[in-house]
Amino acid sequence: MTRLRFGIVGVGMMGREHIRNLKLHPEAEIVALQDPHEPSLRRGERQLGAPVASFADLGAMLAQTPLDAVLIASPNHTHRSVLEPIFAAGVHILCEKPLCTTVADARWAAERAARGDHVFWTGMEYRFMPPVAEFVEQVRGGRVGRLVQLSIREHRFPFLTKVGDWNRFARNTGGTMVEKCCHFFDLMRLIVGSEAVRVFCSGAMDVNHLDERYGGERPDIIDNAFTVVDFANGARAMLDLSMFAEGSEQQEELSAVGDGAKLEVSIPSGDIVFSPRVPLGEPKRPQRSHVDVDAAVLAAGTHHGATYFQLAAFIDAVRGRGPVQVTADDGLKAVAIGAAAEASAREKRVVSLNEVLA
Repeated sequence: MTRLRFGIVGVGMMGREHIRNLKLHPEAEIVALQDPHEPSLRRGERQLGAPVASFADLGAMLAQTPLDAVLIASPNHTHRSVLEPIFAAGVHILCEKPLCTTVADARWAAERAARGDHVFWTGMEYRFMPPVAEFVEQVRGGRVGRLVQLSIREHRFPFLTKVGDWNRFARNTGGTMVEKCCHFFDLMRLIVGSEAVRVFCSGAMDVNHLDERYGGERPDIIDNAFTVVDFANGARAMLDLSMFAEGSEQQEELSAVGDGAKLEVSIPSGDIVFSPRVPLGEPKRPQRSHVDVDAAVLAAGTHHGATYFQLAAFIDAVRGRGPVQVTADDGLKAVAIGAAAEASAREKRVVSLNEVLA
């Protein structure tokens, strides 16, 4: 089978993770890299370990290289500007999260994607972590009964340093609740199976980046928060985020509680615990299982194997073997919840999705 010719826009940390994972897929060939930052291009070339066309200019890459698909891993605030010529090029697109940094730009991208004939996929790796995917399947399959409460905890390390320190400022990222937490808001929608109607977020920058200055300017990104999301079907979800908890044994923990049972999953352990309800005073009956991930896939990224499995699903969609699992509209909805959370944290009030999407 002829391999799909990929161009990668943005060869920073995430772009190079995609390089490592595309190299594992027998149907993918990386034929072009684009990044205006020359050191990033050189690192990408070394990561690829094979001859590749490299470009500082996006237009030159699109004009000079035959491509089947473009993977966008450039800084968040560049997504709209790079999407415009890529849409015009008529190729399949995987755009890393967040889709855009504002609801207006994300809506534009979703509307433009809906008019096209090619696959458009919003990169949401957390859906594709094998233990999380199993957790989602069991909850949606009714194992806990009617889902009432969903809790997601991420206790992790601070934001890493990026080229030009772009991720230190909300104007470039959309804010932490968009940049980082769109992953979790996307998971909430997927698991709950309903749309968010209102958000309350209590969060601030309390520990990280306090002494950092860039051009005399202090960072303004949230490093911890509690966020509660109410859904139209009556379920509620909560995100517990701490970005100064790098000593935590488990980075992500998801818990779903229904009227029949509770289900939990932890990353990186890959352990799942099912706890059916029992009458008060009777012995508890937890059932434990474990989801393994191939060692080579784990080694190729920092998302518990998810990057490879998402790319495989994207290639399946391009080949007509499977659906587009994360649409541009999904990307828009995740950005909207994140934007509502950012506004809620700033203004210390409940924010409705209607006002954010108006």
